[in-house]
Amino acid sequence: MSASARLNRLFNGKSNRCFDVAIDHGFFNEPSFLPGIEDVGRAIRVVVDAAPDAIQLTIGQARHLQSLAGKEKPSLVLRTDVANVYGTDLPRALFSRMIEAPVEQALRLDATCVVVNLFRIPGQPEVTDQCIQNILRIKPECERYGMPLMIEPLVFQPNEKAGGYMVDGDEHKIIPLVRQAVELGADIIKADPTSDPSLYHRVVQVAGGIPVLVRGGSRASDDEILQRTEELIKQGAAGIVYGRNIIQHPNPAGMTRALMSIVHDGASAEEAGRLVS
Repeated sequence: MSASARLNRLFNGKSNRCFDVAIDHGFFNEPSFLPGIEDVGRAIRVVVDAAPDAIQLTIGQARHLQSLAGKEKPSLVLRTDVANVYGTDLPRALFSRMIEAPVEQALRLDATCVVVNLFRIPGQPEVTDQCIQNILRIKPECERYGMPLMIEPLVFQPNEKAGGYMVDGDEHKIIPLVRQAVELGADIIKADPTSDPSLYHRVVQVAGGIPVLVRGGSRASDDEILQRTEELIKQGAAGIVYGRNIIQHPNPAGMTRALMSIVHDGASAEEAGRLVS
């Protein structure tokens, strides 16, 4: 199977966009990531019922999705790397490590795509080096087996300034990292929103035709996340990958439906907001 064939399973046939719900947060050993997914099987079933295009999971939790019957269920996006860079107080040594035989494991799990990080963390070039090594290792395997590669360029603020997994929305930092991900062979980019969402077309432009999905990031109010999503889709984003703004929401299914209406139907934030309650 070619990568394009699997991509056709990932992107919605009506809108040619993708809505991927990330439920891979337990991989990273951070207590603040677990609210809403303590019972991950239940969380996955709730999201499946809302019918997004894909769900992003780890090798240990993909079974909850793939054990469900029916061809209508979301595609699996498999997280292939684990890192310890998200804490408020960072450990002495940071790492980003890839699982063994990532593409082989993805094929066994019937994944549609694999995802790997590309970190830019102030003062931590060794972690960037590990990420690049991970990408260089997995890309030939993706090519050999026709597995799409999603790269997640992620720019951090200094930990002493922001304190734990706070992304930097500076377009001057995001844009070159996105371009590096494309140069390394990404089939899909998963990138943070720019601090000014009206500038996101520059991120899309530098990706050179590689579809760009927007990361959701930290928990935000309904109005903020819906308005931001509407603007980013208008700026040319090919979809979204949201996690905590869905799984930590009081109504995950309603929030999923609301975001899907923006991504796939072109609804406004105001129209989408009516679907949340």
